[in-house]
Amino acid sequence: MNKNTVTVIPGDGIGPDIVDATVRILKALDCGLEFEYAIAGQAALDKGLDLVPEETLAVLRRNRLALKGPITTPVGGGFSSVNVTLRKTFDLFANVRPALSIPGVKSRYDNVDIMTVRENIEGIYSGLGQTVSDDGETAELRSRITRTESERLLRFAYETAVKQGRKKVTVVHKANIMKSTSGLFLDVARKVREDYPQLEHEEMIVDACAMQLAMNPHRFDVIVTTNLFGDILSDLCAGLIGGLGVAPGANIGEHGGLFEAVHGSAPDIAGQGIANPTAIMLAGALMLDYIELHDKAKQLRRTVRQVVGEGEIVTPDLGGRASTSEFTDELVRRLEQNS
Repeated sequence: MNKNTVTVIPGDGIGPDIVDATVRILKALDCGLEFEYAIAGQAALDKGLDLVPEETLAVLRRNRLALKGPITTPVGGGFSSVNVTLRKTFDLFANVRPALSIPGVKSRYDNVDIMTVRENIEGIYSGLGQTVSDDGETAELRSRITRTESERLLRFAYETAVKQGRKKVTVVHKANIMKSTSGLFLDVARKVREDYPQLEHEEMIVDACAMQLAMNPHRFDVIVTTNLFGDILSDLCAGLIGGLGVAPGANIGEHGGLFEAVHGSAPDIAGQGIANPTAIMLAGALMLDYIELHDKAKQLRRTVRQVVGEGEIVTPDLGGRASTSEFTDELVRRLEQNS
């Protein structure tokens, strides 16, 4: 078994509870992983450190593999998003958000299986040219799209679709109005797709895509799009399967990956021991796939789906009465029973 060291960032609010639960599961799987802890967010500020301390950046640079709990970005000037900072610092250009229905989770639809691949670096979220006029009446922000980054993201999406045995890729854009930025992204997509004749290709304007996701999500397989559109649509997809509490996320670069729960830190239930760790546990499965421990990833997903599907030992948000630790205990018991 290959040895991999994972940087563990517990996060804020419910983060430490759900991250600890996930580390327990990964240890129970006997994946040969080692864990090194680091802090960011409010936990770092409370110690008089930067929002993302240099010590944490050093650990991430060394390990190139991270599991991150939800982090609160303080409200107010001077604080940049931790997620955006980490993505830019480590060139994590692809955001991958699978939305897969889980038996037993209340949702609008059954049998949804959509993977959204979102560009993580450019577009509106690049933060270029943010200005507010002196009188406070006018605000501006620039969107920047490059051919190089677009091609890197699109090739990643198509390659991932092929590796996962998927059949169709939908390129989402707004090139009818945003002719320069979205137009360039769409132009690159049309060239890249020529190298993947085994896949069905589709182009869709972002507002039409949102409507179709609400009306008929089963028509989608892989969605690939730019930063802002992907941020919105991936949350929409999570809503189709029951919410962010069961939707994992991955940020992938050429030399590393960061895997996370994409939901918030839920300070209203922090410390109560009832947080649902499903999303970050499934993010752990994405991490296992990333380091090519595919059998372990399948075992983790299968066990989570079994326990959640039975609905007996689950957290209150899933309709049960179990605590975070009781839910985790049951998962560990099943894993040990089936090992």
